[in-house]
Amino acid sequence: MAQIKNLAFEQRKFKIRIWVAGCLVLAGLGILFIRVFVLQVLRYEDLYLRAEANRTAILPIEPNRGLILDRNGLVLANNYSAFTLEITPYKVTNIEQTLQELSEIIHIQAKDKRRFRRLMEEGRRFESLPIRTRLTDEEVAKFAAQQFRFPGVEIKARLFRYYPLGDVGSHLIGYIGRINRAEKEAMQDWDESELANYMGTEYIGKLGVEQRYERELHGITGYHEVETSAGGMAIRRLRSHSAIPGNSVKLSVDIRLQALIEQLFGQRRGALVAIEPQTGQVLALVSKPTFDPNLFVDGIDVENWRALNQSIDKPLLNRAIRGVYPPGSTFKPLMAMAALNSGKRMPDTIVYDGGSYIFGGHIFRSHGDTALGAVNMYTSIVKSSNVYYYSLANEMGVDLMHQELSPFGLGSLTGIDLAGERAGVLPSTEWKRKNYQRPEQQKWYAGETISLGIGQGYNNFTMMQLAQAYATLVSGGQRIEPRVGLEIQNVINGTSQSVARSVRPSLVLKPDYVNVIMKAMYGVTQQGTSTHVFAGSPYTSGGKTGTAQAVTIRQNEKYNAQKLAEHQRDHSLYVAFAPLEQPRIVVAVIVENAGFGATAAAPIARRVFDYWLLGNWPSVADIAATQRGQSSVPMGAPRVASSIAVDELRSFVDSSTPSTHSPEQP
Repeated sequence: MAQIKNLAFEQRKFKIRIWVAGCLVLAGLGILFIRVFVLQVLRYEDLYLRAEANRTAILPIEPNRGLILDRNGLVLANNYSAFTLEITPYKVTNIEQTLQELSEIIHIQAKDKRRFRRLMEEGRRFESLPIRTRLTDEEVAKFAAQQFRFPGVEIKARLFRYYPLGDVGSHLIGYIGRINRAEKEAMQDWDESELANYMGTEYIGKLGVEQRYERELHGITGYHEVETSAGGMAIRRLRSHSAIPGNSVKLSVDIRLQALIEQLFGQRRGALVAIEPQTGQVLALVSKPTFDPNLFVDGIDVENWRALNQSIDKPLLNRAIRGVYPPGSTFKPLMAMAALNSGKRMPDTIVYDGGSYIFGGHIFRSHGDTALGAVNMYTSIVKSSNVYYYSLANEMGVDLMHQELSPFGLGSLTGIDLAGERAGVLPSTEWKRKNYQRPEQQKWYAGETISLGIGQGYNNFTMMQLAQAYATLVSGGQRIEPRVGLEIQNVINGTSQSVARSVRPSLVLKPDYVNVIMKAMYGVTQQGTSTHVFAGSPYTSGGKTGTAQAVTIRQNEKYNAQKLAEHQRDHSLYVAFAPLEQPRIVVAVIVENAGFGATAAAPIARRVFDYWLLGNWPSVADIAATQRGQSSVPMGAPRVASSIAVDELRSFVDSSTPSTHSPEQP
């Protein structure tokens, strides 16, 4: 009986075990089924893509960067092909030994090694990194014979950016350089399609047109999809999508005019902006000194960077849109227009100029302490009366001046299609409250208003702002944002699209008032401060000289340039337009620390007008005289720009452009 009970008990235990085992098996099968379902159904697409990613690799194809052209089609930035020696770090066992052995075959400079190590530090060990660029044919042949010794090292053909005119127009054109960490972080805010388009791209526009029109110039990245082995080697190409080259950007700038102006400046510092008032097209945008953008393409070396960055002349500063200066007497015609608009002065209002103006016990002097006697608005501009505008500033007050002049664009961004523009300062009581911390600094004092009338004091503008302000004036109040971009040219289908121009609401300017100012500025060229510069001109023009202080002179002292360091001397300015009847060009120019406006700045404007209106290119003697500031030298017999001068420049451009098949270093 006991045996029967034990047998029954064992049978129940066995059945329980079978049942438990069955449940475990079923549970295991269920889990397995669920896992298979998840992997094969729910996560099929994701896992398929991962598997494909392990089996295949996407190799980006960098597009050819678009060209930059001037208004006449001359090439300002292009590309050429050259050979590059590159290392893929993860494929190399000993980097330092490899670099040493490579140096025995191909000359590798210390700066090349520094650049390579910097790229490795950025976490790019799995990319092909350049160790030497622009190899010669002889160097290519030397390495090819020894390549079997260097796994992970290869020679590739790459495109390099090239600026055939060197430093001509460098601030305008800009340059490209390697994408740095800050730019990579900024790119993370781009949408996915834009970011994907920069896969494999190592360079990006840094300044000027290269930066502003980066998206148009870059093109669309292509790719090769290849099947890879377990070791990561490409076995075969599965499919490809060709890269689409970037669009060409055609500028409104005439590079011949640009080059001429830079010649006229010589070694002097300064800036010039020339605008077509009816369209807002920038005809020339000059900043001196310049720099060679080719230095930056492959990474500038320490010596050149130190020379550019530490120079007292600040060659990297774009003075045309970032240099802010007191406008000096070039401000007076705009002040006169503000007086007419506000009703504070009429053209025939007489003010006695006794050579100085006294306010609050302070003496505000005229140039040379010269008394001009009774002057009206016309005479005040032609003879450049300081007293007239001292008293006008006192009558108007700083806030009314700001109200009348800010619509001309002074003290605000012009909206030009270049990055980095500065707004300058057109002061007001509100401006001072916002920009100073201590209560005594925030208060506006009546005596601060007086010097504003002659373009001194807190007034600080760029040449771009002055050019735009006078373009607005001579066009009767039309306000168009200046543009250096003219057209975007699609190299695939050959179509062109004009660069959009923003037209702001026009100013309501009475034509009679505009004529008063323009005729007075014409008088400056006929019987005023720039008469000798424009003597014999076959066209009519209007202008205004200006001399602006670089440092403040004490009340009881007189200005003496000989006692000051060169960088402390007065700036020479000139604003002008031509022809008088229907202005086609407006110019604002400053020559830093060059003294009287008629001596240094006005002669440059004259020769700009001669080129633009007549097609004349000055003689070598005239250019040299302008560089020396010898404005009294008679104009030499001009050469026609459409023949000799243009041919010389075109020949220079053509001869400076390397072949697209040449691996030689330019």
